[in-house]
Amino acid sequence: MTLTDTALTDTEAAAYLARIGAAAPEAPTAEALASLHRAYLLAVPFENLDISLGRPIGLDRAALLDKVVARRRGGYCYELNGLFALLLRHLGYAVDLVSARVATGDDGLTPDFDHLALVVSGGDLDGPVLADVGFGDAFVEPLALRDDEDRAEPGKHVGLLAAGADWHYRERRPDEPWRTQYVFTTTPHGLSDFEARHRWQQTSPESHFTRSRVVSRLTPTGRVTLSGDRLITTTHGRRHETRLAEDDVRRALLEHFGIVLEGFDPVG
Repeated sequence: MTLTDTALTDTEAAAYLARIGAAAPEAPTAEALASLHRAYLLAVPFENLDISLGRPIGLDRAALLDKVVARRRGGYCYELNGLFALLLRHLGYAVDLVSARVATGDDGLTPDFDHLALVVSGGDLDGPVLADVGFGDAFVEPLALRDDEDRAEPGKHVGLLAAGADWHYRERRPDEPWRTQYVFTTTPHGLSDFEARHRWQQTSPESHFTRSRVVSRLTPTGRVTLSGDRLITTTHGRRHETRLAEDDVRRALLEHFGIVLEGFDPVG
């Protein structure tokens, strides 16, 4: 059974909302969507720990609810955005899963289905918006699907640029030019369309998810990230990095991300 086969029950949705510390909105409004998006990023970390441990990741509804809600873990785009889509549909929004190609260091793009993002509409939204709780340090609240959209967020500007059928999600840091982070189309897909790339991300030595471990979460004042054995905190734009011993890595997982993970090896 995949995520697209069935909707959340009222009990599952209530547990999900409790996990992210949010109340069920009375109606599917733009304000409620922005609040849910921010709450998700504050509560649920982006993380690839299962991949680093060689543990297969299932995308069926029961497995993801168990991992993210019951065991209070995080995940990566297919998990986090796939599950967020179910919650938003339960709350009355219309949601499409869309394929994105991620920008590479040589000005290229990864293949289709390398990233899963969401296009959300319905309710009182003034047109569709891009939502994404599975790209790590991206935008905090949804972006209106408008050409040359530009919004200031802490430490950067975020925005969208239309190029034919493609949309570019991009960011601009202070004193730097705009840089495309990923390119997507609004063509809707089923989750099964992403499954081949999902398997590749978990197993290929060319996947950056198999090369390094990362856990990252938005905070009220910035961001906290565990990369290998390095703890990186950003507070009001000021960055601090500490290299941790093994016992400290385990404590950091619990303290900063609420994760207790047997078998985690911080070296690498």
